[in-house]
Amino acid sequence: MSKLIIVESPTKIKTIKEYLGKEYEITASMGHVRDLPAAKLNVDVKNDFEPKYAVIKGKEKLVKELKAAVDKSDEVYLATDPDREGEAISWHLATLLDIDMNKPCRVTFNEITKTGIMNGIANPHKIDMDLVNAQQARRILDRLVGYRISPFVSQKIRRGLSAGRVQSVAVRLIVDREEEIRAFKPEEYWTIDAKFTPPGARKSFQASFVGDETGKVKPETKEQVDKYLARLEKSTYTVDSVKKGTRKKQPAPPFITSTLQQDASRRLGFQTKRTMKVAQELYEGVEIKGRGQVGLITYMRTDSLRISEEARAMTTEYIKKAYGEKYLPEKPRYFKSRNNAQDAHEAIRPTDVSLTPEEAKASLTSDQYKLYKLIWQRFIASLMASCIQNTVKVEIKAANTGNEFCMFATSGYTVKFDGFTVLYDVDVEDEESDSKLPELSEKDILKLKDLAGNQHFTQPPARFTEASLVKALEENGVGRPSTYASIISTILSREYVAREGKLLKPTELGEATTTLLKDKFPKFVNTKFTAQMENQLDEVSEGKLEYVGIIREFYDDLEGTLKKAKVEMEGVKIQLEEDKTDIPCDKCGKMMVIKTGRFGKFLACPGYPECKNTKPLIQETGATCPKCGGNVIQRKSKRGYVFYGCSNYPDCDFSTWDTPTTEKCPECGNSLFKHKSLNVCLKDGCGYEVAAPRKRSNNG
Repeated sequence: MSKLIIVESPTKIKTIKEYLGKEYEITASMGHVRDLPAAKLNVDVKNDFEPKYAVIKGKEKLVKELKAAVDKSDEVYLATDPDREGEAISWHLATLLDIDMNKPCRVTFNEITKTGIMNGIANPHKIDMDLVNAQQARRILDRLVGYRISPFVSQKIRRGLSAGRVQSVAVRLIVDREEEIRAFKPEEYWTIDAKFTPPGARKSFQASFVGDETGKVKPETKEQVDKYLARLEKSTYTVDSVKKGTRKKQPAPPFITSTLQQDASRRLGFQTKRTMKVAQELYEGVEIKGRGQVGLITYMRTDSLRISEEARAMTTEYIKKAYGEKYLPEKPRYFKSRNNAQDAHEAIRPTDVSLTPEEAKASLTSDQYKLYKLIWQRFIASLMASCIQNTVKVEIKAANTGNEFCMFATSGYTVKFDGFTVLYDVDVEDEESDSKLPELSEKDILKLKDLAGNQHFTQPPARFTEASLVKALEENGVGRPSTYASIISTILSREYVAREGKLLKPTELGEATTTLLKDKFPKFVNTKFTAQMENQLDEVSEGKLEYVGIIREFYDDLEGTLKKAKVEMEGVKIQLEEDKTDIPCDKCGKMMVIKTGRFGKFLACPGYPECKNTKPLIQETGATCPKCGGNVIQRKSKRGYVFYGCSNYPDCDFSTWDTPTTEKCPECGNSLFKHKSLNVCLKDGCGYEVAAPRKRSNNG
């Protein structure tokens, strides 16, 4: 009997085949095979918003091959990824390939291991139409927003712009943060800091002024600080109290998608897109020396903190063997998922805890090793004993003659039992600033080593990083963790947001678009409204809501808002500063502006339609042509690839793919061009080259 399994990615095929044997034929759909064509809306708004799907361009041959494979098979199993998107792909495949959806044709693999695969094959089920409808609803909602609001935004600001149901909210978060930063007014405050040395010791410790005989005091001016410094000059410093205690530090829970993205950004410098790419590779399977092809982690798109009892038992045994009984918690630790978490999958964990990162290292790429180590350590640590710390809080009295005195305080800790921190500590950014203190006793007379008043100013909120944006999106219920990487990629590629090192800063285009959307479509860039939509989609996936009604209510609201916006903005065009130039129109003298057309950016007269003058936009590079000494400018090929050529073309035919630099050749004085890792001189007969300076990257 011939059995066919269709997966999404071909990289899984080898791993699955290894466990199932020759009776199974395995092929891949290469992701989605059917979607809404981009040329039109392709949603029939008059017929219950029926989507008009078509085979994705370029996949016609693949669909024919899949149909032929299905026709010659006795049993067909759809083993696309175990989430809404995967369920929808299975439904599209079943529809296109005439697979009977009344039969249990769907299998899911939470992990690409022998256990995961055999369990999946042993438990086939019908396609879950509730999950499919939740995915369809999201796709239709996104298409309605994109195809109804985007043309309006493009008309009012710049051709080719887009609005997105979730992407526009993400941009708004970044823009709102930038406005907070601009509006922030720093406030001055002061601290008085001292360094003390205990009796018989050489190492000093630091403490800070907290108040005087009247109670707590927070100095606000230099004059106030100077008065206290004068009082403290001849004071005697005595340990007034020493309070000791213990505290437990709990391990962080295992990763879910969003926390993996955040921690990989902070610890490894990975962008979210890079994290998800590497996680997918670890899930789908890697050839491990001595073990064969194996999936190293469970499915990486999850917001559940559930851990299977089998994995818990394996991990407990590993901890006991590797670290000893004392590193196990007093009672098993269970983590509670967020209320709206989808519990179909476990948390992200290693499929086999006995495969340590060091054992796997030789078989992994650098990125795979780093991410696997992060996931492995976090998961093992989550089931280990708490860290126990000895804490100490010290108060120091600075007394003069009379009843006046000042108080200083400091606190610190020492580790009594390292527990889970032997393997993985919580993020260093969240660590308390307590430090290790020397042994101190009440009535100890301390020697003052240093005393100073220090001026400070309150700081504005920080710009978002990818990690903090992911956290904000999750906290606000905007989007789903599986979509965060594509959201961030989209807002960067469309130039609504730019990177400055690790920080995300809105561009003028992003701010103008957000201002327009906030003014004319306030509900659709509102975090609470977007989160409410996500909750409704969750209810569709659970069979509690019918999706057509949600879409109809959304669409009616959208159309009414759009109609009103068109009336209010009739004849209005928003001009961006970044689109203005100091290049005069050679026909009417007005300063030309940058516009975007089908073939990219060009210069146009703002006097249109009275003056219809246009000209190419020349992007100078600052380099000189090695052939004729003219200016080297940036050009684009017919396929849109950037290259560089002489501004004197066609009189001079110099062109190159190498990037011009501002560096000059020390031998002939011509501009150097960057070719791979070298800066080279392209002047005929020179041949000078030097290693290009390396730029430090903060982007991961």
